[in-house]
Amino acid sequence: MLNRQEKASGRQKRPDGAAHTTPNRACTRSCSARLPFTADFGPVYLGLYRVYKKTSGNGDIALYLGKRDFTDHVGSVDIVDGVIKVDPANLNGKKVFVYLACAFRYGSEDLDVIGLSFRRDIWIQRVQLYPATGGSPTLTPMQECLMKKVGEQGYPFSFQMPTDLPCSVSLQPGPNDTGKACGVDFEVKAYIADKADPADEPAKKDTCRLMIRKIQFAPISNKPGPKAEISKQFMMSDKPVNLEASLEKEIYYHGETITVSVKINNQTNKIVKKIQISVEQLTNVVLYSSDTYTKAVSTEEFGETVESNGTLEKSFQITPLLANSVEKRGLSVDGRLKDGDTNLASTTLSQGEKEIQGILVSYKVKVNLMVAGGGLLGGLTGSDVTVELPLTLMSPKPAEV
Repeated sequence: MLNRQEKASGRQKRPDGAAHTTPNRACTRSCSARLPFTADFGPVYLGLYRVYKKTSGNGDIALYLGKRDFTDHVGSVDIVDGVIKVDPANLNGKKVFVYLACAFRYGSEDLDVIGLSFRRDIWIQRVQLYPATGGSPTLTPMQECLMKKVGEQGYPFSFQMPTDLPCSVSLQPGPNDTGKACGVDFEVKAYIADKADPADEPAKKDTCRLMIRKIQFAPISNKPGPKAEISKQFMMSDKPVNLEASLEKEIYYHGETITVSVKINNQTNKIVKKIQISVEQLTNVVLYSSDTYTKAVSTEEFGETVESNGTLEKSFQITPLLANSVEKRGLSVDGRLKDGDTNLASTTLSQGEKEIQGILVSYKVKVNLMVAGGGLLGGLTGSDVTVELPLTLMSPKPAEV
């Protein structure tokens, strides 16, 4: 509910923390005075529930959702539930449908005008709401509250997403790119038509839609981090360089500093001149084929040297942040509902043996030793010694989820 200061100023808080002006004083009074709504100014508040609303251009239908973020718990996904308000006066015998679609956009929305579609539906489910075709469904508490306010013009709906759908991910556009970003998005859309799947796209005045997100959060339990080691031998040296690297834990949160423990035993006649540690994002795009793109999201170089027959045992720190890669085109970021700050895309948690289409994201930490040549050729020759560690990068689970 609004606090006293917000009521006085006629402003409400949006989910992103920004404020917007309330277009109707009624929305600052009790919930009984706020519905039915006369304008879109979401989210609005219905008792204890925050409700998002979108009305069609002709005003004949309105879509209500209780939230726009739906959690994938790996074994199950939150039910997408809402209510459609239908004014049948101007429908002229047409029907009202609602669908939930998961789609992959792989081209700019601006290019659709030339007759090519750069959007592929990965999964879609439709249901007819008006005229009603079945019995009365079991309502969620949010739907019950909405139905009391909307009255006889309200038609509840719910969708159960399967667990083999990807999460909402956007591919970061370049500095000069325009239009909607490529990536995986989810959309709830209500529309007026003669049949569920019309040959032509319904006119915008006959539709209303809200974008939603499917998201995953880090598991509560955190296991010890991975460890990797390598032993590499060089020409003109009868003994190797031994490199071992490890992480403190398996899961790190966005913005958290990652501590990498490194052990080096240099038994060669060469010198380890520099240590480079990087975090790389691997984006696996599974659509018509499977392609993996690797981009460094953070790289740090450390000047520690290890002389011939020397050792080093030290911890290094690195912090991968999207803010340091805002101009990297094609980087995967968490799907966003509005322009604004977001995170690097979270690691896609395993769904077992099920094949997922869309965008799958993973990370790795790479530790690289730059070894300068020794012996007769001195510094003219060199080589790298590298180990890689898997990294899980996610957001913590909010208390209310």
